[in-house]
Amino acid sequence: MQTNKSNTTRFSDRVSDYVKYRPHYPKEIIEKLSQTIGLESNFIVADIGSGTGLSSQRFVEAGNLVYAVEPNLEMRQASEAFFDGNKNFKPINGTAEGTTLEDQSIDLIFCGQAYHWFDFEKAKKEFLRILKPEGTIVLAWNERSIHDPFQQEYERLMRNLIPEYAKVTQKNINVDEIRSFLAPKVMQLIELDNQQIFNLAELKGRLRSSSYAPKEGDKNYDLVMSALEQLFDSYQENGKVIFKYDTMLYVGR
Repeated sequence: MQTNKSNTTRFSDRVSDYVKYRPHYPKEIIEKLSQTIGLESNFIVADIGSGTGLSSQRFVEAGNLVYAVEPNLEMRQASEAFFDGNKNFKPINGTAEGTTLEDQSIDLIFCGQAYHWFDFEKAKKEFLRILKPEGTIVLAWNERSIHDPFQQEYERLMRNLIPEYAKVTQKNINVDEIRSFLAPKVMQLIELDNQQIFNLAELKGRLRSSSYAPKEGDKNYDLVMSALEQLFDSYQENGKVIFKYDTMLYVGR
């Protein structure tokens, strides 16, 4: 990630909600990568911008050794608690531009929900340094689906009531930019379905976990939460709503 303070600390006061309410990656991710790039349990993985460990989880479960590079102290501590001493999880205080990993030591670089914070030119140079010659880079996002009325209304709520939202979403996925970042490797897109099921408190926590969301005490916090309650009431069934994602894997190999 870019090393300026605002990027490396912007989630520090959201860690609790992030751990509880952010989506995990679907289990199918390991099978898909096995089919696509020949992923095996002996692959050494660098999870860049590893956050609370959600992006490392499936690889650790599959038996991979994962070097989890994360500059945010609170996030890194949360990941250490999540994996509770698992020998395959190695947390590292570093950035995308300065991982501290050895030259040509990594089979797979995985970046979950983090690429848009990188200094692209410096990160690409660092990735090519640490990656083995035949290694693979995967840039991944759990993108909220906007194909059903509930999630379309959720999107509208954020665009209308949270000014910071538009600034952050503009940074996310630009396919041409990603293709350029992955070059000279050839980009392939893999798409998977993913979802969470929330009650009202959990839905609020999911929103609060986002870097652009107002914090309690901010001038528009109550307005946003009130609107979210109304949205939940309109679409809930038996006190729950389904929060759908399109998991996007941009694979460079």
